[in-house]
Amino acid sequence: MSKKNKNKSQHQGDLAKSIIDILRKEPGKTFNHKQIAAKLGVNDATSRNSIIKKLAQLIAKKQIEEEERGKFKISRKSNDYYNAVIDMTTKGYAYALVDELEDDVFISPKDLNTAFNGDEVEIYIYNRKRNKKSEGEVTQILKRKRTEFVGVLDMQKDFGFVVIGDPKMYTDVFVQKNKMGDAKNGDKVVVEIEEWPEKADSPFGKIIQVLGTPGEHHTEIHSILAQYGLPHEFPKEIEDFADEIDTSIQPDEIKKRRDMRDVLTFTIDPADAKDFDDALSFRKLENGNVEIGIHIADVSHYVQPGTILDDEAYERATSVYLVDRVVPMLPEVLSNNACSLRPNEEKYTFSAVFEIDKTTKVVNEWFGRTVTYSDARFAYEEAQQIIETEKGEVPEGISIQDKAYTVKDEIVEAVLTMNKMAKKMRSARMRQGAISFDKVEVKFQLDEENEPVGVYFKTAKDANKLIEEFMLLANRKVAEFIGKREEKKTFIYRCHDEPDEEKLVSLNSLVSRFGHGLNLKNRKTVSSSLNQLLQDVQGKKEQNLIDTLAIRTMSKAYYGTENIGHYGLAFDYYSHFTSPIRRYPDVMVHRLLQRYLDGQPSAKEEEYEEKCHHSSEMENLSTNAERDSIKYMQVKFMIDHQDKEFVGVISGVTDFGIFVEIIENKCEGMIRLRDIKGDHYDFDAENYAIVGRKTKKAYQLGDEVIVKVKNADLVKRHLDFTLIGKNEE
Repeated sequence: MSKKNKNKSQHQGDLAKSIIDILRKEPGKTFNHKQIAAKLGVNDATSRNSIIKKLAQLIAKKQIEEEERGKFKISRKSNDYYNAVIDMTTKGYAYALVDELEDDVFISPKDLNTAFNGDEVEIYIYNRKRNKKSEGEVTQILKRKRTEFVGVLDMQKDFGFVVIGDPKMYTDVFVQKNKMGDAKNGDKVVVEIEEWPEKADSPFGKIIQVLGTPGEHHTEIHSILAQYGLPHEFPKEIEDFADEIDTSIQPDEIKKRRDMRDVLTFTIDPADAKDFDDALSFRKLENGNVEIGIHIADVSHYVQPGTILDDEAYERATSVYLVDRVVPMLPEVLSNNACSLRPNEEKYTFSAVFEIDKTTKVVNEWFGRTVTYSDARFAYEEAQQIIETEKGEVPEGISIQDKAYTVKDEIVEAVLTMNKMAKKMRSARMRQGAISFDKVEVKFQLDEENEPVGVYFKTAKDANKLIEEFMLLANRKVAEFIGKREEKKTFIYRCHDEPDEEKLVSLNSLVSRFGHGLNLKNRKTVSSSLNQLLQDVQGKKEQNLIDTLAIRTMSKAYYGTENIGHYGLAFDYYSHFTSPIRRYPDVMVHRLLQRYLDGQPSAKEEEYEEKCHHSSEMENLSTNAERDSIKYMQVKFMIDHQDKEFVGVISGVTDFGIFVEIIENKCEGMIRLRDIKGDHYDFDAENYAIVGRKTKKAYQLGDEVIVKVKNADLVKRHLDFTLIGKNEE
């Protein structure tokens, strides 16, 4: 084809696309050829004739329709239009995730048409490809994921721009002077997008909250909450409503409940816990079995449907645990007082009571509302002391009472008996194929100013596992009690699907670099080899990396009314019953359980499915906020250690740099390829490595390296490292 003809055909293609673009932007509207010419900014006879010809061709191809003589509109071929969710990249383009299609659809920046990350949109696929990603464009926005964003105000004379901190946000927001409120230049703010006029480069918005000066502790913590749309305090009317609730224990209410105040009951929680939502009771029976009660704060007694308190708890759906604070789901008068099972106080509880034989088989079960009295409160460390010494002496260094003391014999016996039972129950779960994720938790020692002065790791010991096993038992048995009925009842299950096979294959090739392996033959071999892997890496340099990667291969657990079982725990039925102070699904489970105990008909499934979806969404947001607050604190911690050299493990390799996780404090940062001195490094994707062109020196995933902090950005929560070299020890 001659260059001239090639240009002509390209022009024709561009014209077709331009016409389709005009019609598609207003899908319900018709245009004549003059209106199309005006939109294209042409008015000469040649151009108009080209448009008329092109319109005829597009009708022949059924891409457009002639609704009435000379009036054209887009043809809505159902196989070209789809509803999708936008997944932005940090590079400015996006992928549209379409349920009906196996592959995502590529959306270039010019085809986004104001869509943001997470928006529900309609897309039109204009270029279908066989072996590569099809290309499409956003035709309309069906539902914005969010309209509020966190950013920094850059003020000009009569207007300003808010530069958004989210790397997936490709535009700043224009703000007129009268929509800035009290914000000053350089402030971190929350901006609400109000509109995006057709010819404007940026959307228009107004500042709705000033968070403070970037880099300051409270500004950054509040901006993490604001970024995920999470509240940081209760509205006054909610606090007032909660304060008015009668939280006293009434004789007529006690009569409606099973009275278990005379049964030995105690709580085991973290030393710094403020709310105790679960307690255990223990009683030996004459037949040699034991009766164990799992008693949960009766939140649904106080939080009634249809109240503003219930609406607020539902909206929040979960408490959020940030590094330096908890943002509770319920006001303090309930979470720390009325619903907290504090020692030497009578409380309303919702209980699962089991008679268990010597083989840890449940031979009898009872569920219902109770009144209980906690005889003692222990921190995990105190209970651990009892388990390890098999005695009741708690030394001053461990005691939360600030003095050494002796635990009653009957409690010591209860703790030791339950620990033995928990171990049997745990090993039975493992034999069933449960997966043991004992991931190390990073914790910070903070001073009074919330400055991190140290890092420590929290690991689960026997006392933690004792509580975990009995909570799992209650959650599983409650789910079975409803789920196994012949007549189906609407209920809330905690669901966990099997891992994705592709992810398991890539995990296997990754761990093989460290000399480990997985057996992917069937479900049972996958579980047991995963457990073996997690056990083998304990205490090794690659532990945190492999723990993290193994967790990423797992599906995400979610709430749903359709039970599919829980893969990770190897349970056919599982629910959340044990933490209603901090999780709304547990409140709903209590209500539904009581409803069915009262013999009432099944609740509406659609209503609860929607509530499950909301709860899962809020759980994801809160997990992200928690993760961001840890990242923020890690960066803050590293700012004070900029002169120190650290040993780290290469935890990720990309085409622009390598990620390194410091062994002693789990802080992760990046070394950019362009910053590595002495050679030019290329990315070797197959071997998860970078290789020097001249020296052929390779840095591979899992290698130990020595690094120093190059740059610590509190606002972006990002660390840059300088590579000193390999750790040759």
